[in-house]
Amino acid sequence: MTEQLAWGDGDLTLTFGWADDAPVHLAALRMGERALPLYRVPLVEILTATAGHLPASGRLSHTELGARLRHIDHEVDEDGRLIIRQQADGVEAVTQLERLAGAPRAVRAQTSVRALGTDPVVLRSVTSWAGGFTARDASGPEKLDGWVRVSGVSDWLGEGRWTRTPLRGPDFPHLAEHLTGHNPRGAWAVSSDGTWSTGADLPVGGLESAALGLALVWQIEHNGAWRSEIGEDTDGGYLSLSGPTDTDASWTRRLAPGEAFETVPVELAYGRDLEDALDALTDFRRSARRAHPDNVAMPVVFNDYMNTLNGDPTTERLLPLISAAAEVGAEVFCIDAGWYDDSGHWWDTVGEWRPSRTRFPGGLSEVVDAIRDAGMVPGLWLEPEVVGVRSPVAETLPREAFLQRHGQRIVEHHRYHLDLRHPAAVAHLDAVVDRLVADFGVGFFKFDYNVNPGAGTDHDADSPGDGLLAHNRAHLAWLDGVLDRHPGLVIENCASGAMRMDFAMLSRLAMQSTSDQQDFRKYPPIAAAAPISMLPEQAASWAYPQPDMNAEELSFSLVTGLLGRFYVSGYLNRMTDAQREVVAAAVAQAKSLRTLIRSGKAHWPLGLPGWTDPWVALSIRSEGEEVVSVWRRDGESSTSLSFPHLIGADVEVSPVFPLHLPAWRTTWDAPSGTLTLHAGDADLAARTIRLSVGTPTR
Repeated sequence: MTEQLAWGDGDLTLTFGWADDAPVHLAALRMGERALPLYRVPLVEILTATAGHLPASGRLSHTELGARLRHIDHEVDEDGRLIIRQQADGVEAVTQLERLAGAPRAVRAQTSVRALGTDPVVLRSVTSWAGGFTARDASGPEKLDGWVRVSGVSDWLGEGRWTRTPLRGPDFPHLAEHLTGHNPRGAWAVSSDGTWSTGADLPVGGLESAALGLALVWQIEHNGAWRSEIGEDTDGGYLSLSGPTDTDASWTRRLAPGEAFETVPVELAYGRDLEDALDALTDFRRSARRAHPDNVAMPVVFNDYMNTLNGDPTTERLLPLISAAAEVGAEVFCIDAGWYDDSGHWWDTVGEWRPSRTRFPGGLSEVVDAIRDAGMVPGLWLEPEVVGVRSPVAETLPREAFLQRHGQRIVEHHRYHLDLRHPAAVAHLDAVVDRLVADFGVGFFKFDYNVNPGAGTDHDADSPGDGLLAHNRAHLAWLDGVLDRHPGLVIENCASGAMRMDFAMLSRLAMQSTSDQQDFRKYPPIAAAAPISMLPEQAASWAYPQPDMNAEELSFSLVTGLLGRFYVSGYLNRMTDAQREVVAAAVAQAKSLRTLIRSGKAHWPLGLPGWTDPWVALSIRSEGEEVVSVWRRDGESSTSLSFPHLIGADVEVSPVFPLHLPAWRTTWDAPSGTLTLHAGDADLAARTIRLSVGTPTR
């Protein structure tokens, strides 16, 4: 006999089913009046040393234990969380599902596995979520027809490159697997195997079916190794999400009798189409963020690094930049890398984080006081998790305070990596941060992270991946402790640009460097795609105008930062008065847009940005208003932007920035929701414009 449980409300209801001979599974979902029965797979998949796959495969799915789990009980706790308990073969699996106020179409999922009985259990993978996404009656070779996968990849200088790919095709060809009596063995899977959680494939993705009017997007909330998997079975398609696994990340965990393991959290958000589902994920991110004054304030930050001092600051170089940054309206001034260096070769000596005596003859306090006297908050760059191989700290801290393999400290690019499971490592970093805040009144840190130690540490761990997972969690706990002690401190998340822009970090830290890309022509697709991976108000895309740029190039660079967290660099002190006035105008517009950015949702009027697209566009929309940044990098002199949510509306178009250059000619077609832009003669140009909305249809 099949039993069912419906959990949710009118915005989103998930129905779970189970039977005496079947595990708990997601049976259906409902959004508003639309209900969709779904292909059924076990809600929890568990791979152990003694219970593998049926049939043999490398998937997260089709595990023996997943198929054997049986419902024991369930409850909805006082906070509205749904808790489902299942058991099989000496294992208890507890699924916890949570919805946050303000995010009605998003669900956070997590699994806990406990060893029952007298024998230990050796885990090799555990899903945080597994569920079908195709309609239950859509079996046969057509079941994936019309479904599109949305996935992203990153690299240093090329972050957040997104593509839309039909599921049916090279990744999922017709296999005639029904003739074998077994489900297929392959899947489309992506993973991360170290601490650069977003260094290659991204832990955010989506699935969309225009025919069903259904889309789901997900994110894996983890600052280390993870795996996401889309698979096709004979009767349907499924999605599975997890943290580290044995296959991908050298992760195994031995549970003694009575011991439990908890997976990393994941989130799923549902909508009518991709952007609607991303709206739901944006709501979740805003609801789940750590409360902080910066979430509202969003001060403009000047940083001396990018295309400017490049890690070589001195008093002589900084003081003119400080004056110029204050003149254009910056509210935070961050001294980037190099402030701790006496030798000029600081890469492998970092770790003490004491101010240089040679770079600042009058002391670092002279520069910090100049920042404060100019009305700005002083900030410093820090790479807290690493210690250079020539640093004195490498000898004063115990060896157990570093990540190790077979008793040897792991070295990557001439750095050791602290193991934040160890109290001496935590005490060292706490002392560094507290000292810099106390001695210099630092109110802003840029936390960078430029090495990846690989699979992890086998010291005091069941496996390298197990040691790394514990370190990852200790790192998050350390960040929480820093912010608990310094609740007004603003911390930027950076990792060689955006190699660790996962939500575990971004739920805690104020803003995210989106790239280290130094060519302003290549930056627009990075900036435009950033709101897929993070909140618009966290996306710090560099605006680095330079005195040798012409008028269009100067504005192009500034437009890149406007629809996010405005983040400025460049030799402002070498500019003409007229050039600095342009930068000041951009800063003023950025301040005026903060309310829209921290409450609005992203729209891509030209579709997801391609790396070499001649035209790139991003808009942030709210009720009655939409602000759009458009970059022309080559190609035709005109383009058409699509706003299907404004079909039938009266729209007034007005320039936002720049105002000193000729405005682009625009034509609005209300029946199709299309805005046509006619640029001027410059092949390289950008504009930010406002659409003031009269009466939209929805």
